[in-house]
Amino acid sequence: MTLSNARYAAQAAADPQANLTLPGWLYHDAEFFAVERARVLRPAWQIVCHVSDVAVTGDWHTLDFIGENILVVRGDDGVVRAFANVCRHRASRLVDGASGSCRKLVCPYHAWTYELDGRLSGVPARGTYANLDMGTLGLAALDLEVWQGFIFVRLEGGGVSVAEMMAAHLGEILPYRFEDLRALRTVGTRIRYVNWKNLTDNYSDGLHVPVAHPGLRRLFGPGYGIQAGEHVDRLWGPLIEPGPARSSERLYRKLLPPVAHLDADRQSMWLYFKLWPNLAFDIHPDQIDFMQFLPVSPTETLIREISYAIPDDRREMRAARYLNWRINRMVNREDAALVARVQAGMTSASYTQGPLGEIEVCLRSFAKRMRDLVPEARLPRPPAPGWSQRASVAAV
Repeated sequence: MTLSNARYAAQAAADPQANLTLPGWLYHDAEFFAVERARVLRPAWQIVCHVSDVAVTGDWHTLDFIGENILVVRGDDGVVRAFANVCRHRASRLVDGASGSCRKLVCPYHAWTYELDGRLSGVPARGTYANLDMGTLGLAALDLEVWQGFIFVRLEGGGVSVAEMMAAHLGEILPYRFEDLRALRTVGTRIRYVNWKNLTDNYSDGLHVPVAHPGLRRLFGPGYGIQAGEHVDRLWGPLIEPGPARSSERLYRKLLPPVAHLDADRQSMWLYFKLWPNLAFDIHPDQIDFMQFLPVSPTETLIREISYAIPDDRREMRAARYLNWRINRMVNREDAALVARVQAGMTSASYTQGPLGEIEVCLRSFAKRMRDLVPEARLPRPPAPGWSQRASVAAV
């Protein structure tokens, strides 16, 4: 997808930075990282797991995100809720690990006990606490939304729902039966020593696919497309008959069996959605993956990912899923090298901002939203330290 020449020129006239990348200092500056954590990331929806991962009463999953640990648990009433994984007494973490099951949430420090709906129900030596109001000391609740079977949580509310973000794409999503998915494996994580925006930029960058990913070039040919939306980028690649004869791509196309719940055009399509600001769905005929780019520091990001699928024990499907994994592992290795090169260049004094072409619609959209939320993102060089505590010094 491209912009028309007239629209491209109009955007540049309305905003001189509309055709520019974000400046390099945003990809390694500690003060900017603190600001974007507050303005961009805390209000953003994050996937914790799928409803099938917390299938019965007491099942729980956690997510570490920008210094907070999020706990999702299914209650005795069958309702899934989200809380801060923090005891209200002395701030101890209640549960450890990525997942588990329990009858109650008992703090390992002083045995304060919470019901699965977050209510405080037990306090040892309760009589020694003056004026203790247990009704006000339940676990801190977080916003939770279940969208098509996936459990999303955000640290701060006030923005649009996931359903609203994805509304324009719902008709395309429904045939994939997200609610019937089951995990193919456990959640995996990979550390990358780059800024999180470097990874999201790369995910939505269509120009590098035919240049840097020979496997995807064999798989898609010239047909890879991108489309930018206010909250969601949509990317897609129609599967062709690739070569050479012994490539993983050709074997995948050969062995991938028909999927009964998908129309003919979806049998030969890889589809991608990147949701603002840092998570994505990779949708294949054989499986659905989600990927999150979890910021750790200005120059460290944890990639969190897992694959889900409709249960299917056909031998051909198992082989196709293995080849899918093999193709995408190569793509991930290629991307790891690419983003490391970019991250190194972002620290060079020679780099401020680069031009964006009319076809780089996703990068243009992301940059605009970052500039809207943090006006200092317009500055080609970082302002003096302490800028985030002062009035905005950003200039157009």
